Amino acid sequence: MSHPALPDLAEFRSALIVKPSSLGDIVHTLPAVHAIKLAHPHLRLRWVANTEWTPLLQGAPWLDEVIPFPRKSFRGLTAIFKATRWARKTLPTQQGPEIVLDFQGLLRSAVLARASGSRPILGLSDSREGARLLHDHIIAVDPAAHAVNRYLAMPRALGIEIDAEHLSFPLAPGTLPKDWPQRDDLIVIHPWSRGAGKSMSIEALQTLCDTLSPRPIVLVGMSEDKARPTGEHVTDFSHRTTLAELIACLRSARWVISVDSGPMHIAAAVNDRTLGLHTWSDPRKVGPYNPRAWVWKAGRIAHRREFTDTEARTEAEITAEAAKQIGEFVLKA
Repeated sequence: MSHPALPDLAEFRSALIVKPSSLGDIVHTLPAVHAIKLAHPHLRLRWVANTEWTPLLQGAPWLDEVIPFPRKSFRGLTAIFKATRWARKTLPTQQGPEIVLDFQGLLRSAVLARASGSRPILGLSDSREGARLLHDHIIAVDPAAHAVNRYLAMPRALGIEIDAEHLSFPLAPGTLPKDWPQRDDLIVIHPWSRGAGKSMSIEALQTLCDTLSPRPIVLVGMSEDKARPTGEHVTDFSHRTTLAELIACLRSARWVISVDSGPMHIAAAVNDRTLGLHTWSDPRKVGPYNPRAWVWKAGRIAHRREFTDTEARTEAEITAEAAKQIGEFVLKA
């Protein structure tokens, strides 16, 4: 918990950021870590992230080192011991005193933090799996708050002032695919999610595309469903972008329409014209944090913080009728 005994960042040469996953959670952590860099530019920042998510960070000029954590290599009963050996070999620094900030708050991340050899280790009060037992300092957070606000508790506790209305999500710039449509009026749609009940049906997706016609549409993302909407104005880029390319694609779009997913949070971080679609999740807690982004929830389109308790907790499928409403909103906006 925050108290005067917390360390002074000015006394350290570097900070090890332990936030291996997931895609959306790494995006949510960016404002907190970037605020630390702005307040202490002397601090060398090293970020441990799962190998598949490092493109979110690689190339960001404010980060000094991105350390790929091969999470998929450590499975089974011996996973934690293998991960510990990896950390002891990979994470120790020769750059002088280093503080460790465990934003993940799970047993594995706390073990990685300990194995790095750097101290002290700071964690959050909503850490799980006994991770708090391995933290030297625990920062109090509201577990019901949006993830961005929970992570911002770390720099705040360390004495850094946060302007919540002007946060920065400095993702890596990314690069557009070579055959990406070179237009300034593209509407990018990300209609699929691994989360149950979040993806758009082919019927709703077709209605959305029809409503937006003749505006040019590009579909991005991944889905095992081979059904795709038809239309001369629709280009299917599903399964055709890397994560780094996806960042650039979402950044370049005139509008991004996305179901509740990691790419939705990338979109909101790089593009004010983002519309997130929520079926059962609470947009106030997991919606696009960008105050200029829009949210569709249970028949209403508004900003994340404008939804009432009843609206936020209502579950609603993205029907063809809802898809038409969404498309008409984007055309008029």
